Amino acid sequence: MNILIKNVLTVLPESVETCSVYVSNGKIASIQNDGESQAIPENFKAGKIIDGTGKLLIPGLINAHTHAPMTLLRNCADDLLFDDWLFGKIMPLEEKLTGEDCYWATMFAMIEMISTGTTSFIDMYYFIDDMARAVSETGMRAVLSRGLSSDSDDPSYGETRLREALSAIETWKGHSHIDFMLAPHAPYTCDPGYLSEVALEAKHRKLGLNTHLSEGPVETVTIRERYDCTPTEMYENAGILKDTTLVAHCVQVTDNDIDILAKHGVHIITNPVSNLKLANGIAPVQKMLKAGINVALGTDGAASNNTLNMFRELGLLALIHKGVNRDALAITASEAFTIATKNGAKAMRRSDLGEIKTGNTADLVLLDLNRPNMQPTNNPFSSLAYSANGSEVETVIVGGRILMENREFQTIDVDKVYFEVSKICERIGTR
Repeated sequence: MNILIKNVLTVLPESVETCSVYVSNGKIASIQNDGESQAIPENFKAGKIIDGTGKLLIPGLINAHTHAPMTLLRNCADDLLFDDWLFGKIMPLEEKLTGEDCYWATMFAMIEMISTGTTSFIDMYYFIDDMARAVSETGMRAVLSRGLSSDSDDPSYGETRLREALSAIETWKGHSHIDFMLAPHAPYTCDPGYLSEVALEAKHRKLGLNTHLSEGPVETVTIRERYDCTPTEMYENAGILKDTTLVAHCVQVTDNDIDILAKHGVHIITNPVSNLKLANGIAPVQKMLKAGINVALGTDGAASNNTLNMFRELGLLALIHKGVNRDALAITASEAFTIATKNGAKAMRRSDLGEIKTGNTADLVLLDLNRPNMQPTNNPFSSLAYSANGSEVETVIVGGRILMENREFQTIDVDKVYFEVSKICERIGTR
C-alpha cells in the first residue's frame, strides 16, 4: 500500500523540516519540503493519507540488545546483587519456560516496543524458532540469536545448542523482516575453544556474532583468575572480535580493551538502565565514541530494566554521561538520538535503516506533539531526549506496513496476548 504522510515535521539526516513523505513498495519514494523537493513518484496513488499536522516523524528506534521473552520476568527479581539476580532467581525461572511461552512473551514484548516507537530489535534468547514465528506474524523487524554456552564436562552441551541455533536459521532464512546471528552468551559461560568454534561457524555462514562482554566486576575477576587476562583480551584470543560482532554492556573495560575493540571494528551496545539497576557500573561511552567505535543503544531484558522503552534509555544515555563526566556537552540530545537510530542500523548491517531519506526502507514513527511535555517544540532533538516518554507515539510503520495507527494495533490481538501471558506467569510462579 502506498502511504502519503502530509505536512509533518520530519527528522531528516541533516535537518528537521516540515515535509510530505511518500512511501511506496516499503520504501521512502520521495520527500517534498521547502528545500530540495524531489519528484513525486510516477503514477503514485496513495492508498493511505496521514495528516502529519502537529506531529513529528522520526526513523524507527532500534533496540540493539534485548531478551524479549524476559518480559515474563518483569518486576519479579529486583533489588538483588547481579549473581543473586542471574543465578539465584532468573535462571531457575527460565528453566520452566517452553517454546510456546517464548512465543507469547515475544508478542508481549513487541506490544511494548511498538507502542514506544521501536521498529527493530536485536535479541538473544532460547526457542528462537518460536520467537521468529511471533515476529513474522506481527511485521516487526528483528535480528534473533539463540544464546550459546559450553560445559567443559560435557562437550555435547554446547554442540546441541549450536545445532538448535543453526536449525532455526535454516528454517527462517530469507524472511524479509528476520535476520540471525550466532550468540555465544558471555566469557564466563563459554570456554575459549567453544568461542573459537562458534566464531569459525559464523565466518563460514557469513553470520554476525551477538554476545555479552565485561558486564560486571565479578566477570572481570573470574576471567582474570581463569585465563590471566581481561574478558576483552580473552575474546580477542578466541577470534570472537570482528567488524560483524556486537558486544553488549562493556562496563568494566580498560583503555586497552577499548583500543582492542576499536581495532577490530566491533559494535558496542550500551544498556545504561540495566547496568545501573544491577549496580554493574556505567560504560565509558565517551571514550568509545572518541576511539571511533560504533556505539548503539539497547534496553537489555525487562527482568533487569524493567521496560523495553527506548525513550527512557535514550533520555538516560543523554543525561548520565553529563553527570558522571561533569561535562554538559558529554553526549548531546542529537548524538543520543543518532546512537538510538543510525548507529543501531549499522550494528544490524542495514544501511537502509536509521534515517529518513529517499530510497531507505520505510521504518517510520509518528509522535503527537500536542502534549504538554512536548510543547513548545523549540528543539525536536531535545524534545525526544529530555521530554518524550514514549506515550507520544501514535503511529508505527515497518517496511511500509502500518503496525499501529492512532495507538491501535493492526497486527496483534493485545487482549489475547495479555491473557496468555497471565496464564504463563501463574504457572511459572512469578506472582
